[in-house]
Amino acid sequence: MARRKRETNVYSMSFLDIMACGFGAIILFFVIIQHATEDRTDDLTADLSGEVNRLETEVALEELNRAKLQQSIDEIEQEIVTSQAEADRMLEEVTDSQDALTEQEQETAARREHFNQLVTDIQAIEERLKEIQAEQELGGEDVRNFYGSGDRQYLTGVNVGGQRIMILLDASASMLDETIVNIIRRRHLPDRQKRRADKWQRALLTVEWITTQFPETSEFQIYTFNTRADPVLKDTRGEWLKVDQGRLLDNAVDALRERVPENGTRLHAVVEAINDMNPLPDNIFLIIDSLPTQGESPPRGPGTVDSRRRQRFFDDAVRELPRGVPINVVLFPMEGDPLASSEYWKLAVRTGGSFMSPSKDWP
Repeated sequence: MARRKRETNVYSMSFLDIMACGFGAIILFFVIIQHATEDRTDDLTADLSGEVNRLETEVALEELNRAKLQQSIDEIEQEIVTSQAEADRMLEEVTDSQDALTEQEQETAARREHFNQLVTDIQAIEERLKEIQAEQELGGEDVRNFYGSGDRQYLTGVNVGGQRIMILLDASASMLDETIVNIIRRRHLPDRQKRRADKWQRALLTVEWITTQFPETSEFQIYTFNTRADPVLKDTRGEWLKVDQGRLLDNAVDALRERVPENGTRLHAVVEAINDMNPLPDNIFLIIDSLPTQGESPPRGPGTVDSRRRQRFFDDAVRELPRGVPINVVLFPMEGDPLASSEYWKLAVRTGGSFMSPSKDWP
């Protein structure tokens, strides 16, 4: 029996063992790599999480810093606005001071000129006074008698003459007293007590004194004014009354005692009353205590009026006055209106009239 030839098997056990070992090594290699990768990923994730947290913290801090910076910017802008307003106010004050200085310089020059003119006028008045005294020694008499309680019952330098003499008496509430507090108190008193106010009584006595100096051949008109101007004798608006015509002058003075000081002061009403006279007066006596509190148009509502607006109301009204008519101002000053004296003095100077602020015992 012949021996069968042995067949060769390429896939022997040794080969399989080698393949199995190789495959196992590959698997082990991938397992090791995967484990290292996971560890590295965890470390990287942890690092990235820390970095994110750090960045978020920095962002939060930056937001906080930005909010603080914006607040600082807002405060600085507010300070800039405040500083600009203060600078504008200071600039306005400087401008006002410069204007006041210029005005004072102009007033000084006007006063010098006025003083020189006064010297000339005084000489002429003294001559006229001598003539009047001579006439009185010959038996001349006043149209009306007046007996004052003060030390002086006459004025030097005030021309009470003229053919058409107009008296304008301020009958606003401010004529109740010299102080604002007392004016407010007296406004609520009965009319009988308002008429007895010392300041108002002095104003009435002033009118009485002026009327005693009227020439017998002249004509007159007496108005009171506050927010409007009205003649003291009814139905005589715009008319001239004769001094020697019956008791018209006495009746006008008596009617004054029935008036009650009230409301504000509107100088435009005075100007309208003067311009309504035909012919125009040739001598005006304005008895007043302050700059006007109302302009040409009535105010829209209640409220205080500062000195600048009162100055503007005065300037607007004065511009409408007729030219060539002397205005003699008798001022009873009140507190809180320091510009009144200078403004009414300038008005008297410009128009060729006189200005006086009488003491409490005059006339």
